[in-house]
Amino acid sequence: MSAENPEVENLKMEATEAEVKSRKDRPTGSIHFGDTDFDVEDEVADATWSEVCQACCVHSGQEWGMIAVGIFLVAFFLYFFLVGLDMLGNGAKGMCGCTAGELFGDDTNPIAGLMIGIIATVLLQSSSTTTSIVVSLVGSAVSVRQGIYMIMGANIGTSVTNTIVAMGQMGDGDQLERAFAGATVHDMFNFLSVAVLLPVEVITGYLYRLTKAMVKNVNLEDGESWDGPIKKMVDPLSDMVIISNSKIITAVAKGTGTCDEGGGFYPMNCTDSSYLGCGKKFGLISCNKVSGKCPAFFQADASAKDDKVSGGVVFFISIVILFTCLAGLVTVLQKMLLGMSTRVVYKATDINGYLAIAIGAGLTMIVQSSSITTSALTPLVGMGALRLEQMFPLTLGANIGTTLTAIMSALVSASQDSLQVALAHLFFNLTGILIWYPVPIMRQVPLSAARRLGRLTRIWRGFPLVYIAVMFLLIPLLLLGLSSLFDDGSKGLTVLGSFLTILLALVLLYSVYWFRYKDGSQKCSDCMAEREKKRLVIKELPEDMIYLKEHMKRLIEHTGLPEDEEAGEAKDLSPDTSDSDEVAA
Repeated sequence: MSAENPEVENLKMEATEAEVKSRKDRPTGSIHFGDTDFDVEDEVADATWSEVCQACCVHSGQEWGMIAVGIFLVAFFLYFFLVGLDMLGNGAKGMCGCTAGELFGDDTNPIAGLMIGIIATVLLQSSSTTTSIVVSLVGSAVSVRQGIYMIMGANIGTSVTNTIVAMGQMGDGDQLERAFAGATVHDMFNFLSVAVLLPVEVITGYLYRLTKAMVKNVNLEDGESWDGPIKKMVDPLSDMVIISNSKIITAVAKGTGTCDEGGGFYPMNCTDSSYLGCGKKFGLISCNKVSGKCPAFFQADASAKDDKVSGGVVFFISIVILFTCLAGLVTVLQKMLLGMSTRVVYKATDINGYLAIAIGAGLTMIVQSSSITTSALTPLVGMGALRLEQMFPLTLGANIGTTLTAIMSALVSASQDSLQVALAHLFFNLTGILIWYPVPIMRQVPLSAARRLGRLTRIWRGFPLVYIAVMFLLIPLLLLGLSSLFDDGSKGLTVLGSFLTILLALVLLYSVYWFRYKDGSQKCSDCMAEREKKRLVIKELPEDMIYLKEHMKRLIEHTGLPEDEEAGEAKDLSPDTSDSDEVAA
């Protein structure tokens, strides 16, 4: 019996491999993207670089064509994803810029400074904007020490953007769990770093003293700001929709202007809708300084309320764009990776952690936003192409890269105090990395916390919303309000603040006791599981009703029972009132 042609055998093997959808059906037991039992947590054997090169470069002509189409679609969705992120930030500044500006002001205590940094960054959806404002305020409206605390808060607030992006994968429980863990590993690092370094800074002034010594003999001159290449690619399109005016936010923070009529920005007194036609003075929404053109949402006679509404509309549109592009991006990447062994993908992305930190920093320096870097990587974690251990160092690098914005702002302002705060931002992140990354045991702390948060989304899909509301809004607002009682100078408010602080401490202690010794953790888990169960029941109710109706119809057809027999029997059984009516008559 003659042997078959090797090409025919290869085609048969490829066809068989394409039909296999489980690692159990493969002789090697390898895991492929698209498997029904796909799980990134399972241990996989290490691939060789020859396998990586073969999977990457050895394709038929038709496959190369499909890869080219896939790369084009990825670039298309990624570009509009970045446009959506830019619009999100500009819309948030238009909607909440006045409120965020009012948060900055006179020196307050460290906790208040930290909370102001968090809330301002959440409202502005940009740590770059927050740090730039803080840097410009240092030396005039804010002290260096206070600026350092605000920068710490901005570091926490910036991680809310990729947490929102992770919610775009709510349709798939597995993807949501991985994406949320990938997003919150950024949160956990920032929260843990602040928990350690804030008390150290308050007690010793570590960052203040270190950076003070570094800028002691530095002479600065006014310079020009630098826009990264990605910003130059994205801005032309996003500027056609909305351009935020950061000057009004800074002026409100300094107290030199307000968003009210007659506060220096409203009314605008524009002769026409152009940069020069408005006398270079704008409210929350501005025009393009270079081209002179105004965006679609610009109104020459707008009030602060009109601009806030426009900012809110753009914010909503940008969320829709983000989630749409995220869905398209994930779908295309899944199609491109479908059937590929995870051994090959993980080998290709398995780089040294410190090199990954450098790559993350370099990418963030180019795009000038840690939110863009982490938000673009979060979907890859969700679909399983990037493991959490690989995401973590890239996130740390993004934290370092984002400090470039503050340093550039400080160089432009030509102020030693501003440069000192910008350097404090850099050394805060470097110190946090030294604490939480080099030692494997310490590295597992933020990773384990992120995994636990990811697993909670499995119990209840609504958990990410609660997490964002509590961690980035409720707690910061509560602590800001509490700390403001001590800054008022009134003895009565100070006593009230002390009483509330003691009460809050007792509540926290009891909560810890309840969680650990009264099965509080299990009760919370059961509560979330019950909510998820109700959500699924409500979601599946229409389909269940259709299913029941179809089976009832089949049952009636099988038994021969007429559909209206029950109604007929009910009519026969009902008392005949006609005779009694005649008797009564």
